[in-house]
Amino acid sequence: MGYTKATPVQEQVIPMIMQGKDVMASAQTGTGKTAAFLLPVVHQLMSLGHDNSVKALVIEPTRELAVQIDQQMEGLSYFTHISSIAVYGGTDGASFSREKQALTEGADIIIGTPGRLIAHLNMGYVNVKTLQCLVLDEADRMLDMGFYDDIIKIISYLPEKRQNLLFAATMPVKIRELIRKVLNNPLEVNIAVSKPAEKVLQIAYNVYEKQKVALVKDLLQGKKLRSVIIFCSTKSKAKILSKELKVTGSVLAEIHSDLDQKEREKVLMNFKNRSVNILVATDILSRGIDIEDIDLIINYDVPNDGEDYIHRIGRTARAEAEGIAITLISEKEQRKFQQIEQMLGKPVMKSALPSHLGEAPSYNPGRAGGKERGRFGGSGGRRSGSGSSSGRRRR
Repeated sequence: MGYTKATPVQEQVIPMIMQGKDVMASAQTGTGKTAAFLLPVVHQLMSLGHDNSVKALVIEPTRELAVQIDQQMEGLSYFTHISSIAVYGGTDGASFSREKQALTEGADIIIGTPGRLIAHLNMGYVNVKTLQCLVLDEADRMLDMGFYDDIIKIISYLPEKRQNLLFAATMPVKIRELIRKVLNNPLEVNIAVSKPAEKVLQIAYNVYEKQKVALVKDLLQGKKLRSVIIFCSTKSKAKILSKELKVTGSVLAEIHSDLDQKEREKVLMNFKNRSVNILVATDILSRGIDIEDIDLIINYDVPNDGEDYIHRIGRTARAEAEGIAITLISEKEQRKFQQIEQMLGKPVMKSALPSHLGEAPSYNPGRAGGKERGRFGGSGGRRSGSGSSSGRRRR
């Protein structure tokens, strides 16, 4: 599968899991954490016989992640007898029936979203009495999405004696509370939290809101880019931008909450196989989705906070690759971007707006932005912003 060297999180976490310890690991996206828990869990389950009981449960915040982890599981367990199934909502009754049949007959590992897991567990046909391991993946995001009570409900069905593994990009107070309630004397691992990969070239443009569409068109025009993701703050903005870019002949697709599960899966597959090379997305895509070799990330809107910024730009410069992340900052977003720069510990390089797009606001987060005199506008500062590196496995 192309693995040659363990990433830092794999190096530290795998031996701990093999020892049967509870583990809480803080690791940003792209560090190889999926293999860090799947490989040792598969290894441990290989010594057990196959019956109709569930041996390991992996809980994910979104359907996309559940499907992705199941696909990785399929590859990692190919030459073993270990079986797995992904269960998630947003599908039809036939899918639920197929899941029910598979769970009744028994799957070694279930990978699922909280709501769907509860639906199956409530019906009493899922045998979790001999469960060996519980994995809470992207736990911080699950709590942000309001799944705390669902997680506690799921845990109420599980045997008390089990191994617990928790992975999160950040460790806020709510996560600490969950850890105290669920994990037993966990070992703690912290890997490059809240820092972008060193190979991400970060650039920002100061713009008026009405200049954003024109600047995006300018950034994409004439460039031979294999894959680009443009993040918008709302699905309405994503739809408007998509419409504008399609006029230019760009081959693109949208991904947001208005698409059903099958549509989202089709869009992601088309993007992965390069039949679509530009994806206009909301933050539904910012965390955990494993797509390689993304050349350019554009933050059409400034993310809500530093963590969202890290997750968005973490889509590029994965493993040994290099990438570019460009953020468009309107006057109203300057204070928000300043807070992101404070979290990064250094300013992000500001690039001059192309002259044909007109004057730009100056970067002055302390007050409402004014016009910068001069031919190009913008602050024109040449300052770089980068953080600690993040490794990633090759498949």
